[in-house]
Amino acid sequence: MAIFVDKKTRVVVQGITGRDGSFHTKQMIEYGTKVVAGVTPGKGGKEIHGVPIFDSVADAVVKTKANTSVIYVPPRFAIDAIYEAGDAGVGLIVCITEGLPANDMLSVYHYLKSKKIRLIGPNCPGIISPGLSKVGIMPARIHKKGGIGVVSRSGTLTYEVVYHLTLAGMGQSTCIGIGGDPVIGTDFIDCLDAFEKDPGTDAVVMLGEIGGSDEEMAAEFIKKKMKKPVVGFIAGRTAPPGKRMGHAGAIISGSSGLAADKIAALNVVGVPVADIPSQLPDLIRELLSKRKGKTAPKQPKKKVAKPKAKASKKGAKKAVKKKAKRVSKKTAKKVSKKAVKKAVKPSKAKKSKAKATGKRKKR
Repeated sequence: MAIFVDKKTRVVVQGITGRDGSFHTKQMIEYGTKVVAGVTPGKGGKEIHGVPIFDSVADAVVKTKANTSVIYVPPRFAIDAIYEAGDAGVGLIVCITEGLPANDMLSVYHYLKSKKIRLIGPNCPGIISPGLSKVGIMPARIHKKGGIGVVSRSGTLTYEVVYHLTLAGMGQSTCIGIGGDPVIGTDFIDCLDAFEKDPGTDAVVMLGEIGGSDEEMAAEFIKKKMKKPVVGFIAGRTAPPGKRMGHAGAIISGSSGLAADKIAALNVVGVPVADIPSQLPDLIRELLSKRKGKTAPKQPKKKVAKPKAKASKKGAKKAVKKKAKRVSKKTAKKVSKKAVKKAVKPSKAKKSKAKATGKRKKR
């Protein structure tokens, strides 16, 4: 099983004729993803990698029944591309493009929420359900099908952790890069909730970083809603305050967004946090073994003969009377038998007298 993407996912690629769009479309097709359409305005009617190109997403959806869009267009066109995909009626939009203004993203966020459309990103590597479907730019070869869910604010950190999991023999159910911008469509809580409900996910790896309060809110959700084991890692422990580290959202402002606070919040709710990514497989293994120990079926107890229940007072009296009657009957029989024997068999004294008188008579 998996979350958000699977074998039923039908992808339309926005910006399919660009350098990035063309390259990653080919990668997705080779992995087995059903890429059914591409969109580049003015190039409708052409093909690339065997995929038909349309002038609009709406046209592509109607003719190919695409249900997922992935966006590789430049930043200045990306906001319009998201709106276009939403208007066309796709259920999932994955925006790879970075550099989208936070103010514009606020409007996009609320618009898509009102239409119940899921957005992953922007500024993200996409999503992959190993063996089923890949939508985005994640390197497929390091992934392996299994039961570990991975959700991350960082793209390349996701790859490193997945690599360690695969080396340790731990496959993944779904790996999601939610993006590192201040305003994103899908957050930690959305993914944790989906993983908790997914029967194919046994445990979750949550990869956070400095900035914002997403990890603290996720910790509260884990405490209240999660039963599956969760392990974590927080990037940016040595980052200086006030300096942005890589992502637009990875910045410590005043006393908020500190790595230490995020780690403490996760530890309080029972989520172990690794010092380095390579420790994560061992942490998962430990939590899973503890969970198996708790949920292991109990060995059937040997049947022990239960003592008979104590009888009521009336029942006890009756039982005593019956016993007494039985005993009296037995004793009476024994007594009568003894009396008969005595009557039939003469005593030793009588026998000796009889012998003596018999001898005298003979004389």
